[in-house]
Amino acid sequence: MSYGLAIKVEEGLIFAADSRTNAGLDEVSAARKVHVFERPGERCLYLIASGNLSLCQAVVQRLNAELTAKRPAKAPERSLLKAETLYAGAEIVGQILREVERGEAPALARHNVTFDVSFILGGQIKGERTRLFLIYPPGNFIEVADETPHVQIGERKYGKPILDALLTSRTPLSTAAKCALLSFDAALRSNVGVGMPIDLIAYPKDSLVAGTTRKIGADDPYFRTLRSRWGEALTRAFQDLPDPEWIVYRLKSKAR
Repeated sequence: MSYGLAIKVEEGLIFAADSRTNAGLDEVSAARKVHVFERPGERCLYLIASGNLSLCQAVVQRLNAELTAKRPAKAPERSLLKAETLYAGAEIVGQILREVERGEAPALARHNVTFDVSFILGGQIKGERTRLFLIYPPGNFIEVADETPHVQIGERKYGKPILDALLTSRTPLSTAAKCALLSFDAALRSNVGVGMPIDLIAYPKDSLVAGTTRKIGADDPYFRTLRSRWGEALTRAFQDLPDPEWIVYRLKSKAR
């Protein structure tokens, strides 16, 4: 399993994903899970994958093949670089995902392996606002509402509370990036299935070019400072909270 995250605020989008694909007792492997589809000045789309690596790669390979495929004149367009809207782009990913499922799911089922793969598609096409879509294993999808500033796939439970507590649609883009990293810090601390490095991308609204990208490893100075200071701040805040006096009272009562 892995962890992927996208954040949508008024200033733009944040995309982040870890690189862990396997973490057994004697094997740890990694692979890139953020894929970019860009035509500078016209569109910039990001696809984050989570789940079975072979299935994720099969979907991405087919999406890449569609970029240069020659299709019959009346055949529907399936290139993410030509989709008229991001909604149409999500439909393309869903269609290809269903095709991969039809080809792979029966063989996986014979070995008791579930068809487990999901995607986040987001970005901006000229003439549209920034948009995010969550695409489920069957190929169906939902658009992330403007009132919801983030969407997650994979091992999302550990990093979710901080996002719910701190993010709003008006959070500055740089602050949203900081929040994304703290969300990953929580996931890294709690689940060995999430591992560094982290690919972090900041896309400013209406730029229509690939945003700032940073690969963050365990030795990244900013991440190390953020993790250390956040841990210290949590410890101080916890120590400043009052203890439940009713527990102390009951213990004293029993002592009598």
